Amino acid sequence: MPLDFLSAPERLRYQTVPATLLEADLRQQFHLTEADRQFLASFRGAANRLGVALQLGLLRLMGFLPESWWEQLPLDVLPFVAAQLLEDSPGLSAYGSRQQTRSEHFLAVLKHLGFRKWEPLDLAWLEPWLVERALEHDDERVLLAMTCLRLQQEKIVRPAIGTLERLVGSMSELAYQETYRRLAPLMGEDVCRQLDQLLLPDEALRITRHRWLVQTASAGNPAAITTALDKLRYLGELGVPAWDVRSLHPNRQKRLALLARNRSNRHLERLPAAKRYPLLVAFLRESYLTLTDEVLGMFDAYWEHSLAKARRAHDQYQQQITAAKDTALRTLAQAVEIVLDEDQTPAGQVRPSVFACIPREQLVLAWEAVQTMLYPTRHSHLTFLAKRYSLFKQFTPRLLAQIDFQHGFIGDDFPAALELVADLQAGRRRKLPTALPTGFLKPTWRKLVVAENSPEPDVRHAYELCVLSTLRDRLRSGDVYVAPSHQYADLSSYLIGPAEWERVKGELCAQLNLPPVTTDRLTQRLQELQELLAPMQQLLEAGGDVRLEDGELVVGRVSAEEVPAAAQALQQEISRRLPVVDLTDILVEVNAWLGFTNHLPGLEHAPRGEGHDTRLLAGVLALGCNIPLTDMARSTGLPYQSLWWTASNYLRDDTLKAANTLLVNEHHRQWLASYWGSGTFSSSDGQRFAVSGKVRNARALPTYFGTGRGVTMQTHSSDQYSQYGSKVVPATLRDATIVLDEIVDNQTELAIVEHTTDTAGYSDIIFALFDLLGLFFCPRMRDLSDQKLYKIRGEDWVYPDLKFTGTLNPDYIRRHWDELLRLAGSIKSGRVTASLFISKLQAYPRQNHLTYVLQAYGQLIKTNFILRYLQSQPLRRRIHAQLNKGEELHALRAWLWFGSEGVIRRKQQEEQAEAARCLTLLTNCVLLWNTVYMQEVLQQLQAEGYPVDEAHFEYLSPSRYEHINRLGKYSFENPAQVDPQHRRPLRQS
Repeated sequence: MPLDFLSAPERLRYQTVPATLLEADLRQQFHLTEADRQFLASFRGAANRLGVALQLGLLRLMGFLPESWWEQLPLDVLPFVAAQLLEDSPGLSAYGSRQQTRSEHFLAVLKHLGFRKWEPLDLAWLEPWLVERALEHDDERVLLAMTCLRLQQEKIVRPAIGTLERLVGSMSELAYQETYRRLAPLMGEDVCRQLDQLLLPDEALRITRHRWLVQTASAGNPAAITTALDKLRYLGELGVPAWDVRSLHPNRQKRLALLARNRSNRHLERLPAAKRYPLLVAFLRESYLTLTDEVLGMFDAYWEHSLAKARRAHDQYQQQITAAKDTALRTLAQAVEIVLDEDQTPAGQVRPSVFACIPREQLVLAWEAVQTMLYPTRHSHLTFLAKRYSLFKQFTPRLLAQIDFQHGFIGDDFPAALELVADLQAGRRRKLPTALPTGFLKPTWRKLVVAENSPEPDVRHAYELCVLSTLRDRLRSGDVYVAPSHQYADLSSYLIGPAEWERVKGELCAQLNLPPVTTDRLTQRLQELQELLAPMQQLLEAGGDVRLEDGELVVGRVSAEEVPAAAQALQQEISRRLPVVDLTDILVEVNAWLGFTNHLPGLEHAPRGEGHDTRLLAGVLALGCNIPLTDMARSTGLPYQSLWWTASNYLRDDTLKAANTLLVNEHHRQWLASYWGSGTFSSSDGQRFAVSGKVRNARALPTYFGTGRGVTMQTHSSDQYSQYGSKVVPATLRDATIVLDEIVDNQTELAIVEHTTDTAGYSDIIFALFDLLGLFFCPRMRDLSDQKLYKIRGEDWVYPDLKFTGTLNPDYIRRHWDELLRLAGSIKSGRVTASLFISKLQAYPRQNHLTYVLQAYGQLIKTNFILRYLQSQPLRRRIHAQLNKGEELHALRAWLWFGSEGVIRRKQQEEQAEAARCLTLLTNCVLLWNTVYMQEVLQQLQAEGYPVDEAHFEYLSPSRYEHINRLGKYSFENPAQVDPQHRRPLRQS
């Protein structure tokens, strides 16, 4: 059945002229060309010419003409168009009174612009196009927006929004039919029988294979890795790796796999075959890819965990040896004295005499201490890692046997070494060959592997661990890759292919705002450097807050801007008048304004029962405040099962992001938000939270978690305070690795062009990528006096008295410029995330030319930025102020995240991401609610004659929470269910 999915406010937006227009839209869509002027000259009367000109602009802007459009025009449109007609702005009331005149004019406008009206026959081409798009995007709102844009591109006047809404709503069923058709060649009788068996209980597992595959590991120990390898072997026996599903878009595969993962066996059994089999095929294929990444990720994490333990054991051992060194030397000296004293100790009584004076155990400890000093390998933590060989042996034989590792770098003998170790661990070989592949060994491992006087088993174990260590490093960098895989694929597969790049290069370079000759961007940056050099020297000589003292750069601290007393008073007056409100009421009110729960669709389209929005809001509050659902159910009186089902099916990362986008856009439209910023500047920072129990992506960070472990919630905040991005990452991951992801994936109306971070958020590569993507990166940098600046080779420029200790070769960058553009285009188009590719480049044991050229270009951009940063105190103040806004928002988030003592108890990263999105959604609800009511307070104060100065609005902040009750309400009335002795009845078993 066709689905109506738009809320009433959304449907109204599609039917009316926007209340405000961006200046760019006004100038582009309502500009009258020479052809337009000649066309308008044929109409008699100024009112007619103006009315027709406005229809031209509206048709270009919206693709159709709303009813009573002359009553909805934004204030700036009429004078803008009238000024181009060189006429006074006449009223439109007379023009809008005669329907026939408007209709005739509209037909003339259609002919002039080459548009035509929508016809039912257009379904013949639009429906197949929509089905194809539905296989790429499953969000009806995205599909509807794409449909409107396509009709506009085809110059077809958009039909009524209800017609398009029902058409888009019917795509879900057609997409299923098309999916089944495309996968039909794969689903033979044997495959279908295997798919059906997935849903039947397995005697050995005592659950169905479907449920078994759905369960993900929470820890990263050998047992968890072995279980994941069992699943991979099962999928391999089904032939999943060989299934050809290329006819189905990757987004469609992920969507179907998600549906199958979150549905019960009984639900899947009830589905017709045309739906059930594609779901299970996609589920198995995606499970194979996910499990491959999961196994390799757990192997990487377990290796890191083992290295940390080995280092701690080595440190403890070194401390013991250091403490025992003097004692050991005295002990050995005493023993040697007895041995050398031939008069007092006869030859046959040496050993009894020594042990009589010195206990044997004490002598052994002394000898071990001396051995440590004699053999350098004992000074390495790798010796203690070798003691964990038996733990690795629990899973590494199967890891090497089941996963097909391919080599992207064959410049040494590591492939032969990996094959040798696979044979040793599988039992196909028992001893090391005489001629070992050792060309890949690092010096630290070489000392351990080729140590003298070591027994063969010790050398073998050390050699196997060395190969496994190198395998882990090369998987990280991409020198070794796995196909198929998401995270460990061939490095070149993440980039747009050379042939495709030639086709799409022009379009992507235009999206990146590059000049027609793209290398002109490099020329511009070199010219900027030259222009910044002379003012920098003058600044240093002036000796202000940026100066040289004894040859060292000194930069004065950026002090917080002083808030005027009147602005402080205004802030206090607003705080006094803001309504006292419960956090639950904020959610209900904001949802009533926007209907953001409509942007939280379930995995399957189903009617929403009574109380659905209440359960959704309760779920958002529980996840966003870190409150267990069981506690939320008791506090709200909602059935736990119903609350759990709603949260599991509706609160997902993708749906929460769409709802959050709606909130950010609405906040951006508030007039008060424009005083805090333009929405083009943002910042990012991490907020660390401890975890409870074994959590795979948690890391130890004693500064924050003591002896425990934790994760980081990375958030992106605009200069208008709204938060447009959030991500959960390991606590030890450097901010610079992930800073670009949320900016590139930003789907809000915020046009982010500048971004700042603290010191941990930058690297040379990040500077380069930001510039290539058409963005300005401006981090707050500590220790500027130690920053390395770069001169330009071949340019005889005069450089200021700073540390220009590096040299750049522009010709080298220019030779590889196209490769930089291909990387930027791949990130811009979503082919690869910046964080994944950056982590690969940074993990390279030997940097390839792409890393070098990225760093070289980033060094140029960083040098330009540092000079600009030093010369511009307003820039330093803007950066400081924006980062302070981020700190304010962190305080608000910490205040909201009060449940479970602030400790994260969710084991899976997917669940953590959903909680982080809910926290961001809550934060933006509070910000929007505060902003709307602050506007009302300001209007009330102005009406009362209070001296409200518009210049003070920028000092106001919506990240306030002193007026919000987050804890609910308690009642101390006598409960009704107690007996006369004031006792409650016991629960029945």
